[in-house]
Amino acid sequence: MTKITSSPNCGNSPKMEFIKQFNIAFANGDIERIITSVTDDIVWDIIGDKKIKGKEHFTKELEKMRSLETAELIIEQILSHGKEGAANGIIRMQNGQQYAFADFYTFKGASGTQIKAITSYVLEI
Repeated sequence: MTKITSSPNCGNSPKMEFIKQFNIAFANGDIERIITSVTDDIVWDIIGDKKIKGKEHFTKELEKMRSLETAELIIEQILSHGKEGAANGIIRMQNGQQYAFADFYTFKGASGTQIKAITSYVLEI
């Protein structure tokens, strides 16, 4: 089971809680939850690596990542405003690797129930 540590201010709004749960789903490899949280035309831009377009390709990328086991997810900050949101933190893998991440989200609408774009910055530390 992945250990989850989250900043106390995460969850002050429904969108912030949504982003927190979305990140937890990523850490736990919960593809079904992730897929229901994105639009059919999702664009995931992993800076310096690749750009994934469409739910089908997004799902295939998640399937590739499913074998990676997360030991701990530390969410340091979650921000939201209008149709946008962001989260950053550290993810520690079972194999000892650690990554710092910052994800920027664009939502379909201001209510924050579906993500239409993600820009991810990931740095091994």
